[in-house]
Amino acid sequence: MSRMLISTMNDVPGYRVTSVLGEVFGLTVRSRNVGSQLGAAFKSLAGGELKGMTKNLQASREEVVGRMVAEAEARGGNCVLAMRFDTSEMGGNWTEICAYGTAVVIEPLG
Repeated sequence: MSRMLISTMNDVPGYRVTSVLGEVFGLTVRSRNVGSQLGAAFKSLAGGELKGMTKNLQASREEVVGRMVAEAEARGGNCVLAMRFDTSEMGGNWTEICAYGTAVVIEPLG
């Protein structure tokens, strides 16, 4: 299995894009459980980091990046350019997390 390069840039210094394979996505929709919501509500009264929520968001981002990479690999890519994250609230308790970018094939210059 080849290693997937993920870049938030539109190019990779020292490489050239030989094929553009199209936009790829990784998506998940998460709901917050009642326990974490109550804990977060109490914590927000005192201020500070909501560690449970931070841990959940980190796990969600890793999951959507993995899905995006799998789609890029399925198309034959070895790189995702212009990668971004997007999140949005759906309903009162659901959060959509998306990673997206452009799947490409790159080769070293020279």
